[in-house]
Amino acid sequence: MFMVDLLEVATEPTRRRLLQLLAHGEQTVTELSGEFAVSRSAISQHLLLLAGAGLVAARKEGRNRHYRLDQAGMGRLRRLFDAFWTSELDQLVSDAHALRSRPPQGES
Repeated sequence: MFMVDLLEVATEPTRRRLLQLLAHGEQTVTELSGEFAVSRSAISQHLLLLAGAGLVAARKEGRNRHYRLDQAGMGRLRRLFDAFWTSELDQLVSDAHALRSRPPQGES
């Protein structure tokens, strides 16, 4: 069995947008596919990858599948991102804020 790279799965642009849309609540493939220029089948494939990675869950109701974020999987993804947030990144953010608050060169 292989390990799924959550960051790779979640950061692909279509899948990232699907996660953003599902953050607003449960939706069907048909509802989600209306937001994209690709086929409904392509969106289904992306959702299957997200489900396989544990980032979304689905329930079947009649002929429709309703997708929602999987809170446990999203928690794992959040912890992965948090692991990248080091004190160096905190300093970078602080420096960027300081630069933004300075007047442009040549102005007094």
